[in-house]
Amino acid sequence: MSERRQFVLLIQTDESFARSLVRMVLQQRTPLLPRQKSFIPPQIPNPFIHEINLTVNDKIRMVICGLFILPFRIVLFLTVLLTSWLVATIVTCCIPKDNVEPIKGWRRTVTKHFISCLGRLFFFSMGFHVRVIGKRASSLEAPVFVVAPHSSFFDGIAVITSGMPSIVSREENISVPIFGSILCALQPVLVSRVDPDSRRNTINEITKRTTSKGKWPQVLIFPEGTCTNRSCLISFKPGAFLPLVPVQPIILRYPNTLDTVTWTWQGYTVAKLLLMTVCQVCTNVEVEFLPVYVPSEEEEKDYFLYANNVRDYMARSLGIPFTDHTYEDCRLMLTARDLTLPMEAGLVEFTKISRKLNLKWNNFEKQLEVYASIADLSKGGRIGIEEFANHLKLPVSDLLRELFALFDRNKDGTIDFREYVIGIAILCHPANSEDTIQMAFKLFDIDGDGSITENEFSSLLRSSLGVPDLDVSKLFQDMDADESGKLCYEEFKNFFLSHPEYSKLFTTYLDHQKYYLHVLQQEEEEDKNLEPFIAGNQDNNSSIEEATSSSDKKVD
Repeated sequence: MSERRQFVLLIQTDESFARSLVRMVLQQRTPLLPRQKSFIPPQIPNPFIHEINLTVNDKIRMVICGLFILPFRIVLFLTVLLTSWLVATIVTCCIPKDNVEPIKGWRRTVTKHFISCLGRLFFFSMGFHVRVIGKRASSLEAPVFVVAPHSSFFDGIAVITSGMPSIVSREENISVPIFGSILCALQPVLVSRVDPDSRRNTINEITKRTTSKGKWPQVLIFPEGTCTNRSCLISFKPGAFLPLVPVQPIILRYPNTLDTVTWTWQGYTVAKLLLMTVCQVCTNVEVEFLPVYVPSEEEEKDYFLYANNVRDYMARSLGIPFTDHTYEDCRLMLTARDLTLPMEAGLVEFTKISRKLNLKWNNFEKQLEVYASIADLSKGGRIGIEEFANHLKLPVSDLLRELFALFDRNKDGTIDFREYVIGIAILCHPANSEDTIQMAFKLFDIDGDGSITENEFSSLLRSSLGVPDLDVSKLFQDMDADESGKLCYEEFKNFFLSHPEYSKLFTTYLDHQKYYLHVLQQEEEEDKNLEPFIAGNQDNNSSIEEATSSSDKKVD
């Protein structure tokens, strides 16, 4: 019988020994998994939430503005809007709508200057005071404008101050009354949600325009792809950087005491924000044109590096941090809400985690569903040690606490969804190999007949977890797919593959065995080395005893 098999039989027959073994190993063994700095949580945990705390004075001020200023603003707003629509209709008449060729001549001049002036008047009618800092680059110097942070539907002011460049817009927006005609005058790059080739076509169109050497208007892009609360810059989409041409960064600031412009996934609706904004005496906005950013040789080989470096440059200019959140985090927030979890539970920094762990959107969505079935709403949608044990259908034990601690990266006593995803990918899936499953099956199959009975299954679990009264009948029934009362290898394997946490629990248990065997071997070697000294001490003790007895006789 092998040394490992003897050891397993020992812990199966002596439960007090098993419990003391687990405690000793947990106290002495060093952690197996060092924390990776690349997975440190972001400085801004949720950039998609914005709350407005209105004081009594704020409410009184808005009521007064609504009564005395708002009527004049509405009249001016409608007048400017209808005038802009009329001018845009004239500019775009008798030209194809497929944007095959750029608008030239008087049409482009009217768009660039006259509609731009109407745009400034349009924002003035809503109470905006616009301050422009820096100098706008020409189309030859920078074919692309990248604007951040993107935090509001009012960010369109960047289009007006940058000379009415083309923008990237959804195809459906062209059909919106009045605004659709104004949008057509900009010759936008249209994105279709129906066409499966839309993404590739959009990239090709942006590349064609930005490499036309001034033939087409400049292209303005919000690389973040969604709105945030301006507390940080999130991941930049690569679309603006794929052509590998120089870009001019544009940063936006709204230096107001009361922020009524920020529109995020958790906050006020468009209608409420618009009403509160136009009922302010004045809303300040700063548009700063930074120096043109020319890609280096390394950045020309890697557009992701190019995008990240431009983001870092803009974040330093704004004096704010950056995170790896992206639009997919917002989708996970909505999924979390549908699963009755707090919306922020879905935030994982999708860009970073998906790249480092090679995970797709479907992986996150499925794991969020599993996470929601485990998490406790009373703990803010997190998993505590009790919920973790219930999910595994096991009692809280020292071994389970060690596994829980590996998931709990920030040591706050709970597991959030981000920690759960990282733990499953780093801890459990690597442990869920064919060799590990085969080894586990052989250890559970004590009599070696090719199947595992409930008694065999429970005896090893009880001894390894140090819980003598453990009831594993429910867990065994879940594994016994054909209800035969025995587990064949395929049933055992399928369960391990669909529940990777058990694989890590088992490999942790094997680590304990290896460590204890190593300790026993060291103690045996130390005992062997001490045998000569012990024998010598015994001889000395005998001589001393003889001398003492003879001296005693002389005294007598």
